[in-house]
This record gives sequence, C-alpha cells and structure tokens, in this order.
Amino acid sequence: MMSQLSANEKNPRKLISLLCNHFYDHGWVSGTGGGMSIKMDGKIYIAPSGVQKEMISEDEIFVLNDEGYCLECPLPSKNLKLSECTPLFMKAYQIRNAGSVIHAHSINAVLATLVVQGNEFKISHQEMIKGIKKGSSDISHRFDETLIVPIIENTCFEADLAASMAEAIEKYPNSNAVLVRRHGFYVWGKTWKTAKTMAECYDYLFKLSVEMHKLRIQAVKES
Repeated sequence: MMSQLSANEKNPRKLISLLCNHFYDHGWVSGTGGGMSIKMDGKIYIAPSGVQKEMISEDEIFVLNDEGYCLECPLPSKNLKLSECTPLFMKAYQIRNAGSVIHAHSINAVLATLVVQGNEFKISHQEMIKGIKKGSSDISHRFDETLIVPIIENTCFEADLAASMAEAIEKYPNSNAVLVRRHGFYVWGKTWKTAKTMAECYDYLFKLSVEMHKLRIQAVKES
C-alpha cells in the first residue's frame, strides 16, 4: 500500500482513493461513513458523501478553494454530494493550516469517548504517544507526557458540529485531533502522511485506553 501511495504522491485524487481503501481495511470508513481530504497546491480535495469509500474513483472527488467554494465537481450524472464532513474539515484547514484532514468512524474512538466521562481523553507513558505532533509544530510528544484530546458531543447532523469543532481546535492548540462522542474522530496534519501516521497512533492509543479501563489500569500514570 505505501508503495502505491508514494507512487501517487502528487496526485491527490488517486491518493484519496487509495487512502479510503486503506482506511476501509481498518474499519474506519465502513458503510459509507467517514471522510478523507487533502490540500495540495492551494486546492482542497475531498471524497464525496454517501458512497462506498473503498470504491471511490478519481473522477468522484470534489475540489474546493480555501473558502470552501467548489472549483471542480464530479459530473452531474454521478449524482454525488459534497461530504457532510466538509464544514469540519474546513475548520482544521482554516484554523491550523492543515495539509490533510481525516474523519474516521473508529470503534476504538467511539468506545474511548464512552469510557471517558468528561470532555478530555488523556493518556500518558505510552510509546505510541511519540507518534503525535504538538499542534502545527514538528515537535513530537514525549513518551512521559500526557496526551490530551478534546471530546465534543455528537449532533443529529454533522454540519452542526462545526462550531464546537472550531472551539475545541482553538482551546487545545497542542492537539491534532478531536473526538466526537458516540461518533468517531477527526485528525489532521501538515501532510497526508503526517495525518495518516497520527490517525493510526491515535487509534492505537484509543484502543489501548479502553483495554486499560477493562483491567482497571489508569490511562494517566500517577507521578
């Protein structure tokens, strides 16, 4: 998979198709859920809504500008809609100058939000924390630092999450993800590779925290 991705480094349409297939294998975008977007050369490429993500083709991608205006749309005959995630994607692009934003309906993420009672997911002293960058910097979290991910409450319509998403992004400048309770998570990075890497690290940590909870082990190690 990585060889295919690298071979299509400069083709965002193909990258989105390949990444959606990859995330389908992870169980993150099953049943038409989830979303994938990449910003390249000043344009934002977004997978459509309500389609089988593992079967997306290059001519089904929407292309937007920085204001969210559609520059290129799939042919009308395809009867496709812009992703319901778009308003939330745009918050990460506009506030954090992200290069890629992913939305995953990860079971691990959903369970993590149910285990945590408050509005913050926390975990410390885990090696995979080192795979998470601090905000928009190139500095990685240390193994012994406490990783914090904000949790926002789900709504009936995804677009209605935009305001709380923006608030969480502003309030937690070191986080590159937002969890949505009973829904999944959004994650972004400077590039699609960074976003992909952090998505996988976050998902690992969400799963680990749930397993630790079962064993009554504290996710944050006491000093």
